Amino acid sequence: MITLARDPVCGMYVNEEHAAFTADVEGKTYYFCSEACMLTFIQPETERRNLKRLAAFSIILGAATMVLMFYDGPLPFLSKKLWAFVLATPVQFIAGWRYYRGAWGAAKAWTANMDTLIAIGTTTAWAYSTFVVFFPDIAPSQDIYFDSAAMILALILIGKLLEEIARGRTSEAVRRLLDLQPPVARVLRDDGSVEEVGVETVMPFDVLLIRPGEKIPLDGMVLEGASSVDESMITGESIPVAKDVEDQVIGGTINNEGALKVEVTRIGMNTTLQQIVRMVEEAQLSRAPIQNLADTVAAYFAPAIIAIGLIAFAGWYFFTDAGFGVSITAFVSVVIVACPCAMGIATPTAILVGAAVGAQNGILIKGGDYLEKTRELQAIAFDKTGTLTKGAIVVTDIVATDPDEMLRLVSALETRSEHPIGEAIVQEAKARKISLVEPEGFEALAGRGVKGVVDGKSIIVGTQRLMDEIGADADHDIGNRATKLFDQGKTLVFASIEGKVVGVIAVEDELKENAAEVVARLKAMGLQIVMITGDNKRTGDAIAEQVGIDRCLAEVLPQDKVGEVKKLQEEGLVVAMVGDGINDAPALAQADVGIALGSGTDVALETGGIILIRNNLMDVVTAIQLSKRTYSKIKQNLFWAFGYNSALIPVAAGVLRFLGISMNPIFAAGAMAFSSISVVSNSLLLRRFKPEV
Repeated sequence: MITLARDPVCGMYVNEEHAAFTADVEGKTYYFCSEACMLTFIQPETERRNLKRLAAFSIILGAATMVLMFYDGPLPFLSKKLWAFVLATPVQFIAGWRYYRGAWGAAKAWTANMDTLIAIGTTTAWAYSTFVVFFPDIAPSQDIYFDSAAMILALILIGKLLEEIARGRTSEAVRRLLDLQPPVARVLRDDGSVEEVGVETVMPFDVLLIRPGEKIPLDGMVLEGASSVDESMITGESIPVAKDVEDQVIGGTINNEGALKVEVTRIGMNTTLQQIVRMVEEAQLSRAPIQNLADTVAAYFAPAIIAIGLIAFAGWYFFTDAGFGVSITAFVSVVIVACPCAMGIATPTAILVGAAVGAQNGILIKGGDYLEKTRELQAIAFDKTGTLTKGAIVVTDIVATDPDEMLRLVSALETRSEHPIGEAIVQEAKARKISLVEPEGFEALAGRGVKGVVDGKSIIVGTQRLMDEIGADADHDIGNRATKLFDQGKTLVFASIEGKVVGVIAVEDELKENAAEVVARLKAMGLQIVMITGDNKRTGDAIAEQVGIDRCLAEVLPQDKVGEVKKLQEEGLVVAMVGDGINDAPALAQADVGIALGSGTDVALETGGIILIRNNLMDVVTAIQLSKRTYSKIKQNLFWAFGYNSALIPVAAGVLRFLGISMNPIFAAGAMAFSSISVVSNSLLLRRFKPEV
């Protein structure tokens, strides 16, 4: 047996014993074909580990500093203020180093960003507190703010860690896609022998042997044999597709029944599966970055505050006789009161509370960028199978003179079949408590149907094409009723006895109970609703009509779904995609907001920005409502982060000093703290969220 490992980045199989590079990450060994792949995988993992350590480090020391501020008892070795300095300083310069580096980078580009705000705010609090500790006699006040600086950095690092975890889901999604391809293939040699080889060694025009129940390794064309192939992991359609000579098959799909000989037509990056992988990666990378309001404000706010503080200092020091104490107090008060430290938690707190509330309602929202886009949605595209429908085949109609008798005869044959439609028919018979007998002379007609003898009657069950092949005709009434069922988008199974069609069984992928209600609710919200499906136009239009969708895009191949989403976006629409299958993954990634059902594939869940854990379509409506409410809270938080502080800047600068009104830095710190409290409290109000019914 060939032992191979897959490179988690490029998907190439490598021999474990001769891998170019290996690396251990959190106790698991990974194998790589090149150093580039190894670094692409390792660097993000290393960053996440470092963030975890820094966040834990900051929380422990920050919490200890905060507890110390409320402790009035004796302390060993050092005074209370010196202990606060010892605890907070490592946080400031170890955990906070990345923000100093970011602020310096922005400064070199003559701009400012969120790192600038964090560096200014925390450094001012730490530096002034340090000044008080070591020069208490000349300090304007004896108040220290070490705890504020340390905890602010800790909270911001937690937010950064959550962001990095979310980013890592992209590569995880790609790895899950790659896992669909089997590592080995059975190649038929010219001498008739079968050789098992690594799939990476297979070349175009090689002939593969695929046995029943095995995955098809690569894209190809059937040379010999007939079967039905489960393509649901690629196309999303639950009903297996009949395959005969010269039909195309897709790598990663499952051969259900007969053995197939397949000539390879595409290998490597040209296969359908690899194209889907590439589309997921491209859609993730090409998504336009959302403008960060905090950075936009910071670019203007931070320089303005520094300038105001310096003007206040210079004004009092050079143009009055107030002295250095008053002048430095004005500068410190301005910087501290205007310190937008609450901005560092304005978004994370709202998202954390919103995510918790979402989880309680069966909804997972991955990040603030999805919140911003969700409030702007103009169109929602739904996948059909497993999204609007249940993804399970059921019997809906039986057309026969004696429905139960025909169902008994057909089910007796289908008990020997492994086809999902046959299983659905047998389940219907069991539900009706019909006793089944053992068939004689059973034979599976791969991709077309089954035949055998039941109670001495020769019975053939299968497709319309099979009935045409054996020359079995239906009477006028059965034909008319079958046509009506066909027009409703249902799949038909014909039953013939002794060469005459005696009945028809209609099956379909049943609609979810609330699908029509969800579509109506979304339309009432002013959204355009589109259905994208790989099914035929007749079935697609029938389903769309049942749920009230006016625009149906049918017969869309997996690799084309992402293109249909792009077309909607090119119409100027902000688009959400709702799906659950592997074939939906590129479209979910391309959409402005990808909404994945929790019952779907791991890949769909990884690429979706909003996950509906309960597989309840009504949660699409709830997710939009919650996202809008959460984003509204973020905007409110940004106001609270600036409101009190900005309003008090003139007072801190000493504009009202001539009226006997001045601000000590302790009151400035109080305003800064109150803005943070307001942000947290406002975010916690999200816990009152209830879905609008």
